[in-house]
Amino acid sequence: MEFQVKQASGSPSSSSSVDPNANSNPNDQDPMHSWWESISKARSRIHALSTILPSPSLSLSLSSLADSDRPARSLLQSPDAYDALSSSSPAPLWLRLRSLCQWLYETFQSSDPDLRLVVLSFVPLLSGIYLSRVATADSLAGFEAVLLAFYASELKARAGKPVSISIPDLSQPSLYHTPRSKPTSVAPARQSVGLVSPPLEPQIEVKSTKRACIVGVALDCYYKQISQMPSWSKLDLCQFAAAWAGQNCPCKAEFDVNENAEIDGFSEVRVLDEGDEIERCVEEVGKLGIVENCSNSGFKGVRIPLPWELLQPTLRIIGHCLLAPLNSQDVKDAASVAVRCLYARASHDLVPQAILATRSLIQLDKRAREAAKAAAAANAASNSNTPSKAKKPKFFWFRNDAILVEGNASCIVDLLGSS
Repeated sequence: MEFQVKQASGSPSSSSSVDPNANSNPNDQDPMHSWWESISKARSRIHALSTILPSPSLSLSLSSLADSDRPARSLLQSPDAYDALSSSSPAPLWLRLRSLCQWLYETFQSSDPDLRLVVLSFVPLLSGIYLSRVATADSLAGFEAVLLAFYASELKARAGKPVSISIPDLSQPSLYHTPRSKPTSVAPARQSVGLVSPPLEPQIEVKSTKRACIVGVALDCYYKQISQMPSWSKLDLCQFAAAWAGQNCPCKAEFDVNENAEIDGFSEVRVLDEGDEIERCVEEVGKLGIVENCSNSGFKGVRIPLPWELLQPTLRIIGHCLLAPLNSQDVKDAASVAVRCLYARASHDLVPQAILATRSLIQLDKRAREAAKAAAAANAASNSNTPSKAKKPKFFWFRNDAILVEGNASCIVDLLGSS
């Protein structure tokens, strides 16, 4: 026979029925403890980084970052550690990054989101150096371990599902669209789904056939957090993208040539004379100077194969760099150069989807720059046409109870004498 004993909710014995392991560790629910634990982890990782980079000035700078209230966020927003890796030094850049890959891998395994953002900020540098050196370097196992960590994280996040988008049926009425001719019978809506990325497969090593996919997934992880990435990291991505395209032919400036001149109602292409051609070449060299002067690094990648798995996330990042309003002008200029190089590469390789994407980004960039110029010109015109108000005279009191009118020294009235 079974007995069921029901206890009142307010009795003392009811509290004993609670799982004793629920509050076995009260520190897990203490926000102060978790906050201090995250700070301690961030400080330990920063101190470990200072031992890897043996620069005395950098070690002092990292120590000051470790003592801040938010060490990981301070490290993310400080260019010192990033410049120590990407700046010129006697050791090659890829060799210095190879010694840092273990630190990046271990830091990415942390549960602190700010520390993971620090590692993600190095994705452009890691991807650019890895793809540029994979054909000539002896061993890049450290690079591949970090890239596989990004891949495994995204594989877990997607849970084996593809990334798809729903494409609306324009034949059906909606809040933003009404068909011109109303159909007599309403047909069922056709659900069209576009596949952005197929399901990811587990990978234990970087094979040559999966290399572009793995690096593309790492760039996709970077894109998801791009709003929190520093500007110098975005600059590196744009510079590497321009180097990956490897196209400095005149067709990349196809959209920058002056519009066709109208003569007698017919369109006639204006032929540039020799002086205009030299001037245009000088202007193009000036644009390329953005790539050379944004960083003092001597190596920014080489021409590589660009399959769609790698080019698609790259174009997403460049689109953000072009059109996001909070980006600096240097980032926008570097992205403008990169997307034109990628357009030239896609035109030579005859990749329709890449041509369409890069051409659209170039057109959006041109319209944004034209709108900014028009707004600046209108603002300048309004400021010049606005009449300036006459300033009121300023009065100063003196000890002799006189008033001095500024700008007219003769207007002095002695109040005592006039009274």
